[in-house]
Amino acid sequence: MEHCKTCREPLDNVMERLNRLETILAQKQQSCPDQVFFDNQEFIQVMNISKRTAQAWRDTGIIAYSQIGCKMYYRLTDILALLEKHHKPAKS
Repeated sequence: MEHCKTCREPLDNVMERLNRLETILAQKQQSCPDQVFFDNQEFIQVMNISKRTAQAWRDTGIIAYSQIGCKMYYRLTDILALLEKHHKPAKS
């Protein structure tokens, strides 16, 4: 099924904006990882955990977070610090 040009233009505009945002985010991650935040949904997807586990980690202080209203945010640097803290080196 072929889409008409007027239907395709808004989709192209959205894709162009997403591509620009992706480029900006990649640059920001390289230059300022402490300025990159994940919301709770992104965090649980990246860590492959449940909402309940994320809540338990916040409650026990395992992961640092920011809260604005009901939304939770996690700094990339805090996520990386958590992973590094629990890193087990390979046996040689």
